[in-house]
Amino acid sequence: MTKASIITQRVEALRQWMREHQLMAFIFPSTDPHAGEYVPDRWKCREWISGFNGSAGIAVVTLKRAALWTDSRYWLAAEEQLEGTPFELIRCKRNVATAAELAEWIQAENNMQHPVGIDGWCYMQSEAAALEAELMARGMMLRTESDPAAALWKERPAIPLNPVEVQPLEYAGETVESKLARLREALKGLHANALIVTQLDQIAWTLNLRGTDVHCTPLFVSYLAILPDEVILYVAPEKLTWEVKDYLRANHIHTRRYEELAEDLGNGRSLRGLTFLVDTAVTNATIYNHISLIEPLPGESVMPDDFIAFAGGLTHKTELPVGASIVEAESPIAQMMTMKNDAEIAGFRRAMLKDGVALVKFLRWLKPAVEAGGVTEIGVDRKLTGLRAEQEGFRDISFDTIAGYGAHAAIVHYEASPETDVPLEPHGLLLLDSGAQYLDGTTDITRTIALGPLTDSERRDYTLVLKGHIRLAMAVFPEGTSGTQLDVLARYAMWQEHKNFGHGTGHGVGSYLSVHEGPHQFRMNWMPAPLRAGMTITDEPGIYIAGSHGARTENTMLIVEDGEPGWLRLEPLTLCPIDTTPIVRELMANDEINYLNRYHDHVREALLPLLDDEADREWLRAATQKF
Repeated sequence: MTKASIITQRVEALRQWMREHQLMAFIFPSTDPHAGEYVPDRWKCREWISGFNGSAGIAVVTLKRAALWTDSRYWLAAEEQLEGTPFELIRCKRNVATAAELAEWIQAENNMQHPVGIDGWCYMQSEAAALEAELMARGMMLRTESDPAAALWKERPAIPLNPVEVQPLEYAGETVESKLARLREALKGLHANALIVTQLDQIAWTLNLRGTDVHCTPLFVSYLAILPDEVILYVAPEKLTWEVKDYLRANHIHTRRYEELAEDLGNGRSLRGLTFLVDTAVTNATIYNHISLIEPLPGESVMPDDFIAFAGGLTHKTELPVGASIVEAESPIAQMMTMKNDAEIAGFRRAMLKDGVALVKFLRWLKPAVEAGGVTEIGVDRKLTGLRAEQEGFRDISFDTIAGYGAHAAIVHYEASPETDVPLEPHGLLLLDSGAQYLDGTTDITRTIALGPLTDSERRDYTLVLKGHIRLAMAVFPEGTSGTQLDVLARYAMWQEHKNFGHGTGHGVGSYLSVHEGPHQFRMNWMPAPLRAGMTITDEPGIYIAGSHGARTENTMLIVEDGEPGWLRLEPLTLCPIDTTPIVRELMANDEINYLNRYHDHVREALLPLLDDEADREWLRAATQKF
């Protein structure tokens, strides 16, 4: 049986299930219950129903039609994977279809007397609310309590049961007790006293625990309830070693089974009268609804503040019974995580040294190997990962390596597959975006490497990107500046030649956590999160010429004080030479060249003592000589 016929059978079974449950359509997002970047296999329901395995997309099945929305990164792959299935491909201009676009498409269905269904566990509340509003405007209703995969997906993967590990205090730098005390104080400032933590990186950071349940990221599937006098970790008990159990008891953390969160929220007896802070962007609709519907205490009432939401609706100084109130705001943990303490910063520095050693060994190997022949994009990934794995404390890569040669480098999130893998030749550019997870830190670096002769266009674009990287790296700015206010520094030179890039210029990086951390960013569109000392952030402008080439240069940076309180600058954490052979000298300003030379001096001084092979040492000296 072909893959297309299997998908067709699944869609037919789903439609029968929809008829039985009186639904006219069902929507499958790409998310899991924890709003994670990487989704464990159990929640890859969109891939199960459509066959499309890209990281971004939404599938919708009605009683007569089926469609998949995805962005330009995946159009070619989606065309191939959907061929022969009931799904039509709808090309998104954005990363994901809007609620209005989905509702408009569903409205074209003739039979509109039945509701539209979603699995509320895998749909975030803000998105569910927007979808419900758009459907209601068109005379349709939304139901959030269904999960057809639970009934139809045979041999559905189980929730991962990999063991949880303690992150030593020497790496974490702050005790759980201290973090919880700070968090409760922050909740008080937001007029709340309870929080259900759903994002796995926030749970791992708060409890100083790590796991291996999630691709490329040291997380474990769980929920965390922080209440005024109690903390409960909802996790499969099979995941807890005796060491972790003792650790949790010592920190007064109670445990219940992962699935018991729904039961506890459903009966809600111990939660009445509490005020929950809910970040609707990362809290799923089912949890939000459970909190909203907690029964009130008999005979009691409360006069909430204007901005407090109660039972799912806004209050306006109305006397209401005491159930559980909701304050909608970003979780304080998101900001707390971004401010790295001394131990975390020291861990980053150690991780960057190890990563730098691996990268030097890789770069010395690369060009001679390409000239000898037989090196492919996948081979580049394997070689670099193998060298990183030799370093102490290496645990995993931090994201899927992007090794794009020639025209593939113009595909921003390209990932080589056996079908697309190409050999590298001794000319043109290789764009290599990669990172690693070490016990003491997470790395993220991009280098664009000349494998031989280049065209004038390749050299010019490479230089414009490098100028943008350096201009942003040299920035001095007042505390509280947002990343958007600085983003133009990375784009200015290329803008003068009518060139731009569509992705963000920089993101936060976790401390042996997610390689993509926020909310602060360098980004062209407005991102108000302020930049503060102690934050990590990448600096990664790029230029991409479809069908020809691409260039990106990226370092992970640490925001530090610039000599006096209130003023900040960026200090590079990444330690790896930047290829100078493609640079067009006359395009570079003197201060940009001086910065590049100072950076290379720093890289050489840091890495030379760690290299035990004289050939590696000689290569590093040559790669970091004055430009």
